[in-house]
Amino acid sequence: MQPSSSPNKRETRRRRKPKSICLPFADAAAYQSCMEDHVYCRAYIMKMYGRYPELFPAVLAHGFTFHGFLHSKKQDLTQRRIKLKANDEQYQIRPSFMMPYLIGRTEAVEKPLYFRRWGVPFDALAYGFGRNPMYWYRAYVSLGRPSLVGTTIKAADQLPAHVLADEKHSRRRGDKVYIPTTVAQECILGADVVETAGEADLKKGYQTFREEAQQLQADYAPDTVNTDGWVPTHNAWKALFPLTTILLCFLHFVLSIKKRCRSDQGLLHLLQDKVWATYHAENRATFAQRMRRLGEWVASREMATTVKEKVLDLCAHAADFKKAYAHSGAYRTSNALDRLMDYQDRLLYTMRYFHGTPQSASLYVRAMALVWNFHPYGQKTQDKYGPGASPFQQLNGFVYHDNWLENMMIAASIKGQKA
Repeated sequence: MQPSSSPNKRETRRRRKPKSICLPFADAAAYQSCMEDHVYCRAYIMKMYGRYPELFPAVLAHGFTFHGFLHSKKQDLTQRRIKLKANDEQYQIRPSFMMPYLIGRTEAVEKPLYFRRWGVPFDALAYGFGRNPMYWYRAYVSLGRPSLVGTTIKAADQLPAHVLADEKHSRRRGDKVYIPTTVAQECILGADVVETAGEADLKKGYQTFREEAQQLQADYAPDTVNTDGWVPTHNAWKALFPLTTILLCFLHFVLSIKKRCRSDQGLLHLLQDKVWATYHAENRATFAQRMRRLGEWVASREMATTVKEKVLDLCAHAADFKKAYAHSGAYRTSNALDRLMDYQDRLLYTMRYFHGTPQSASLYVRAMALVWNFHPYGQKTQDKYGPGASPFQQLNGFVYHDNWLENMMIAASIKGQKA
């Protein structure tokens, strides 16, 4: 029998539109009393729309009608539905204390999902909090469904002018895969899983970031993107954002020099002093001058050929590094990206990388990204920035709810998309 040539149903299935508006409520009693009172419910929805319009479909301004109820016996919760007058689209009003698909109360899953930031295995979560490992796995992966950009950034004027991008190397079922990652302002704004590090796959991986960012602002393009020297990465970004300036990471060249100086620590310290003095030049002209002097000094010195080649290679890219001086606030090194990719690395190692489908792998890395973006900082950092401080709060300047997971649920209303 010939194998069927029909496409996989999962691949051809239409992507569902967001149908859930998530709003803050103190508890189930407050939610139920609001939903049962037509006048109060309408007033509350319009109050929230006036305060947080980004949580609602834009056409809600044209009015809506109530459109029945949805009752969950399992959760003993009755949700209200509304129909928009502008396009007859129907949405359910979900409280922030309930997880999507009504899989459980937010307060019951908040701590286990928070522990996932340290890679606590799903078996350990089941041991400590009940249920079974697959319940916690599915609850965690489901966090990756909303838009990363739209959920994390709540206003178009907060979209970053400067970003960083690189690919995290990983494995799926023993085969090598790559995670194109986009970072800005201490948040992971793009993450996907692709099969190769070629230009076509990397373009596909980074394209999700572009699509989600342009949901907020149709003509969005970052002024600069900082990357390493991998040419397919440059080509992918140039194809997606033709006007964006690509900056090379200065740190990658320094680390390359350091790697070849391990046997001569004296030379290493001398080179590092000279290289970083060049990096810290206050303007473009001074940087160019110091780079020329560095090249001349190295050329006249006796040192290992491999070391000399790497320093001269750094000097040869002076024109690429000088571009950053034309863009105030641009990332000149990848430190901000490396810190977040280190977080990715720890979590991927604890789960021994990916074992399922490409779709589940992508959802997993997106869930990792959102947990990072919304997680509350440690106590020392909160002492500095205030109680409940998180990457989301630092970026947007506010939170919807004091609880980090309820804050995420509200931010992910209508899947973080501009509907």
